[in-house]
Amino acid sequence: TIRLHDTNARQIRDFVPLTAGCVSIYLCGATVQAAPHIGHIRSGLNFDIMRRWFTYRGYDVTFIRNVTDIDDKIIAKSAEQGRPWWSIGYENERAFNDGYDVLGCLPPTYEPRATGHVPEMIEMMRGLIESGHAYEADGNVYFDVRSLPSYLELSNQELDDLRQPSGEGETGKRDQRDFAMWKATKPGEPSWETPWGRGRPGWHLECSAMAHKYLGSAFDIHGGGIDLIFPHHENEIAQAKAYGDEFAKYWVHNGWVTLSGEKMSKSLGNSVLVSEMVKQWRPIVLRYYLGTPHYRSMI
Repeated sequence: TIRLHDTNARQIRDFVPLTAGCVSIYLCGATVQAAPHIGHIRSGLNFDIMRRWFTYRGYDVTFIRNVTDIDDKIIAKSAEQGRPWWSIGYENERAFNDGYDVLGCLPPTYEPRATGHVPEMIEMMRGLIESGHAYEADGNVYFDVRSLPSYLELSNQELDDLRQPSGEGETGKRDQRDFAMWKATKPGEPSWETPWGRGRPGWHLECSAMAHKYLGSAFDIHGGGIDLIFPHHENEIAQAKAYGDEFAKYWVHNGWVTLSGEKMSKSLGNSVLVSEMVKQWRPIVLRYYLGTPHYRSMI
């Protein structure tokens, strides 16, 4: 058997699938505002190794890796470069897929884009509003975090200890810690029609809705980097549980790639692009470098 560190349980657990002989995995994939650096690609590579192990052991694996193709950063880059948001997203989505391919990662069973699943998001919001877990305000739809007693179990925090976000552009909140599921349209931004007015998806809603569509109300493993534990994965759980889903049985998070002791990121200006690395090193060497350390360790 395989043993996994379950972030939610905060312990190592034997893996027992929900359905004998089958494994279902949802991995938070790329936000495609820029080409991938090796920190981005590590997550996909770690879960490629996990997936291959399950396949080798005879499991039928369904592997979902989403694409966040609409986001504040993509919109900001669109305005900065004077290019359509979808052009930036598609260009960088291809760059990510090239990076996965060159490092030998198998393609996912499905790779859904957020913008292709607005109807599923609307349906989830409608259900949460009707059950009292979400509410509309000024064209935004917010999740009421106090409506779910189990909120913050994954990150092991207390609600009253959370720093209240600035909530720039988010009006009408009952509690400043309530998070946006849907953002009201702004001039010049892409938007979609909903019963609550035009707007665009919030980051967290995308994954809850797509996981539900492709894997159902319960699935085996949800993965991503440790930086996603809060708020992203915590908020995914809140939406899904409040909607009535059991959601993920195991939560698995990989460590960062660091440079000079700091997390590799575009915002810090210390990122090393995959496309540049493979010009200096054979792809198999980079795969070995990223895949050999324990997936939870920092590199």
